[in-house]
Amino acid sequence: MKNLARAALTFTAIGLAIYACVYFAAERLVQRTAHANPIHKIEVAGDGEFDWVILGASHAMPLDFADFNARLGKETGLRIINLAALGTGPLYQRFVFEEFLRRHGARNVLYAADSFAFYSRLWNEDRFADAKLVRRTPFDPDVARSMWGYSRTEGVDPRAVLDYASGFSKINNRERFERDVWEGEAQFERVYRASSTATAKRIEYLYPGPPSPKDLQRYLDELGHLIDTARAAGMNVVVIKMPVPPAYLSRLPSEDAFDAALARMLAPRGIALRDFSASIPEERFYFDTDHLNRAGVSRFVERDLKAILSPRSPAVHGRP
Repeated sequence: MKNLARAALTFTAIGLAIYACVYFAAERLVQRTAHANPIHKIEVAGDGEFDWVILGASHAMPLDFADFNARLGKETGLRIINLAALGTGPLYQRFVFEEFLRRHGARNVLYAADSFAFYSRLWNEDRFADAKLVRRTPFDPDVARSMWGYSRTEGVDPRAVLDYASGFSKINNRERFERDVWEGEAQFERVYRASSTATAKRIEYLYPGPPSPKDLQRYLDELGHLIDTARAAGMNVVVIKMPVPPAYLSRLPSEDAFDAALARMLAPRGIALRDFSASIPEERFYFDTDHLNRAGVSRFVERDLKAILSPRSPAVHGRP
């Protein structure tokens, strides 16, 4: 009996050792192939304070495609980090922002708001459990503890924490040798040819159900929490809506109600919503149904964004 127990322990120890080696190799690959993951960006950001932290979902991501973030920093003399992530709402972005604050400081936050991200847990609690996101998030004990806290208090599935801590999605990632890059970045130079069918499918994907006032209030509160956290750290906050094509904008459900609710949440905090959603109507400035291409980002940066980021801008001159 003792021999059987000893054999079982030996077998288990060997299995755990093999798993640890595979886990270590998978983690090293994450470090080598990482690119777009916001936690990775925080880890490699270096020391010193940033002038701006950019948060939001995919509409803000082209501001960091190719050489644009470096170019913008060079032209403005500002240090900017873009932590926007695909399909992430204010709950996940608050998680990312808190991880940023644990390691770094900044003077200002730019949050790019998208209404779809405020209407469903699909873009908030469920994003923590998305294997595509988990498998590209480098392991850090503090991040694991933070995720566990979100599991206990914010409704995040505990299995997401287990997946992250165990490395299961990383070990089983079939794309482990490929660079972590959203396919949209590869289309950055493209000029989109409008399609009403594609736009309709995109809206259906982003808004899987009718907009819920209850969910809207829940996630507006999350954004409010993020803003209050930034203010407590001495940071100024600017909230914008990114440019999108008219064909996309006109199909967004209850967009006027979203804008009004967002403005009501921001007003007591002394923040005015800066809505650029209709500022670039020409389709040639987009690479797909709703994301700016290189020419579109250049136009937006030159016409609008530089004025917001500039130290002389009213948006960053003092705090309410």
